[in-house]
Amino acid sequence: MPGTNLTREEAQQRAQLLTVDSYEIELDLSGAQEGGTYRSVTTVRFDVTAGNGAESFIDLVAPAVHEVTLNGDSLDPAEVFADSRIALPGLLQGRNILRVVADCAYTNTGEGLHRFVDPVDEQAYLYTQFEVPDARRVFASFEQPDLKATFQFTVKAPEGWTVVSNSPTPEPQDNVWVFEPTPRISTYITALIVGPYHSVHSVYEKDGQSVPLGIYCRPSLAEYLDSDAIFEVTRQGFEWFQEKFDYAYPFEKYDQLFVPEFNAGAMENAGAVTIRDQYVFRSKVTDAAYEMRAETILHELAHMWFGDLVTMEWWNDLWLNESFATYTSIACQAHAPGSRWPHAWTTFANSMKTWAYRQDQLPSTHPIMAEIRDLDDVLVNFDGITYAKGASVLKQLVAYVGMDEFFRGVQAYFKRHAFGNTRLSDLLGALEETSGRDLKTWSEKWLQAAGINVLRPEIETDADGVVTAFAIRQEAPALPAGAKGEPTLRPHRIAVGLYDLDEASGKLVRRERIELDVDGELTAVPQLVGERRPAVILLNDDDLSYAKVRLDEQSLAFVTEHLGDFESSLPRALCWASAWDMTRDAELAARDYLSLVLSGIGKESDIGVVQSLHRQVKLAIDLYADPAAREALLARWTDATLAHLRAAAPGSDHQLAWARAFAATARTPEQLDVLDALLEGSQTIEGLVVDTELRWAFVQRLAAVGRFDEAEIAGEYERDRTAAGERHAATARAARPTEEAKAEAWASVVDSDKLPNAVQEAVIGGFVQTDQREVLAPYAERYFEVVKGIWESRSHEMAQQIAVGLYPTVQVSQETLDRTDAWLASAEPSAALRRLVSESRAGVERALRAQRADAAAAGE
Repeated sequence: MPGTNLTREEAQQRAQLLTVDSYEIELDLSGAQEGGTYRSVTTVRFDVTAGNGAESFIDLVAPAVHEVTLNGDSLDPAEVFADSRIALPGLLQGRNILRVVADCAYTNTGEGLHRFVDPVDEQAYLYTQFEVPDARRVFASFEQPDLKATFQFTVKAPEGWTVVSNSPTPEPQDNVWVFEPTPRISTYITALIVGPYHSVHSVYEKDGQSVPLGIYCRPSLAEYLDSDAIFEVTRQGFEWFQEKFDYAYPFEKYDQLFVPEFNAGAMENAGAVTIRDQYVFRSKVTDAAYEMRAETILHELAHMWFGDLVTMEWWNDLWLNESFATYTSIACQAHAPGSRWPHAWTTFANSMKTWAYRQDQLPSTHPIMAEIRDLDDVLVNFDGITYAKGASVLKQLVAYVGMDEFFRGVQAYFKRHAFGNTRLSDLLGALEETSGRDLKTWSEKWLQAAGINVLRPEIETDADGVVTAFAIRQEAPALPAGAKGEPTLRPHRIAVGLYDLDEASGKLVRRERIELDVDGELTAVPQLVGERRPAVILLNDDDLSYAKVRLDEQSLAFVTEHLGDFESSLPRALCWASAWDMTRDAELAARDYLSLVLSGIGKESDIGVVQSLHRQVKLAIDLYADPAAREALLARWTDATLAHLRAAAPGSDHQLAWARAFAATARTPEQLDVLDALLEGSQTIEGLVVDTELRWAFVQRLAAVGRFDEAEIAGEYERDRTAAGERHAATARAARPTEEAKAEAWASVVDSDKLPNAVQEAVIGGFVQTDQREVLAPYAERYFEVVKGIWESRSHEMAQQIAVGLYPTVQVSQETLDRTDAWLASAEPSAALRRLVSESRAGVERALRAQRADAAAAGE
């Protein structure tokens, strides 16, 4: 029984049997304000290659099917519709026409056609989210990426509403919008966004090309919509991508729609990109948030070519889709003329690669080119390897073949495969042609083997400090227990940076850079022999490759004293990342990591790095520190956050970041008094505006420590009666440290399935508090009692939130590992659920190792 799954084998058989010409889809959304279900009528024209009598199926998830007509013959829905499929018997050779009439359901899970009612205006707002397999929740479809077709939507909607799709929006007649057909695209990038949305319009024009641009959001967010900044980034993307890809933007218009309760960051629907509306900033945020939003905008725009124009044949090449969009979006930020974020590779090293390194050391680690057997596999594969490791390896590929050669290959690839489907070999073949490099071995080692390498310098000097021998040792550590594959040494194109302290400026400055190929276990670097030994030798300078980097003893000692003194932000980020990696690997004690951060963070100018360090220090103390020392370390850190908050430049990004860091761990009566006073306005800090979002951060902390209860939370919600306010209040309620509050939160998520996706996420975020281990302890056993049933009864997005979010991560103990192992051995979970629980278990195991290392450091 397939349920809602689809195997790769089934998809291949279907693709061999038929090609799809067109869809005509009629949706009656006139009752959207009330919700429930809506009428969906699909007419599909497709051609069958086999002789008469072949069989296949079309996909549909719907509460009711009223009519199925195949080539004029009526089929009984009761006989042909089951398990999210409609059987199609007796197909004709050549052209077939199928018509399906069904009632489809609005959702509140962010999958299919999501419906949200804004508490501000009490209006309904709809949007679709179809990746991976959810177009079938809205219309009958052959739900696989290689069965491309044209799509013609006709939509009936309430008067005064806006309807946006992949094709330009027509003028409605009697509240019916009849769209022109799309070009040939995959089902998962079709889209509808419907409701009384606010919009701003512009145009991108160059050399006779004119592309209409639109930005949409709910009216309740319109006052915060900085459309000029969004259009500016979009235009930079159009300029840079069209030049690099040498292929004009392939669709008729480009709309960006900021939509509510969106599960991901954004979605690359052709010409109608949906973006989470938290990117419309209601309160002051740091530049790191604007940089992240710009990266998201550019990532989706890059997908218009890579993913939408040319699409993977099957989901095993999802990584290439996402990695390419990630790599090119950051390259655009770093290199496009006039970009606000020329330091984008620092952000990439600091955030994306940290995610990749973490993911690659889990028992679920897999080759970048993963084996995707079915839809269940791909749904849990939107991970740090698919996005971040893949993009890191593309950056390495660009270093290996050269940037010009890389983009020339990409240009040939787009021209050759426009509006078609491809495999990885199609891209690598194009790159081999333009670069002259044989990429077969490179691909085997980088894309088809899991795991991460470690690069260490081996250096010898004479009595005068002159280098007599230098080599780079590459290690391939054993893969995590349970992971498939063998450790693999890889070819790395890297730079080695030599840094010395400039006496005049006090900065660590690079005096020399050597770029070379590292291959095998030991690579000699004769260029350094005879050189005076620098203060710091940094492997993988400029972050060209993907590897864990270790410093030699002398460099590590110097960096420990001077990490904040690097003149450039990227080597600082690489050293910060290396220190964090060592802490996670129990090579550096959590207390020593805290000391390192406190010694260098005051000099760190990059706000994104500062905010990452804030998160990492809190995580290190909460999970990696010896429990006996935890409170003292938290006190030391929180004192520092308050001191930095008071010392930061008034109104600066650093001041806001330190205010949030202080709020995250404030604990003493005096510190909590400060939060209370800042909320009331009885105390102020020059330049710090305690605006809506910052107020909620303070309220949530005061609720978590038991100072605030229902009255104060409800009072704050009265100030902010918005969807965001609802979520923040839900988090605050769940964060209260009482048995009653925890029971209420647990019941709302586990015992009921009524919460919308965004509210469920907010409740889980409040429920799990690292300093509430005792009150949360009983829920460890309850998790294992319910998680399998949740997984089998809820939609994927909702179930994954619960399976990951409610795992007893804060109960760092052998007992948690044993209980997890017993569950894994007896529960017979699906492969996808087993993966998620095993990943969470690995986090506890890592934390236990780190805690032992921290305790050992205390005795030294």
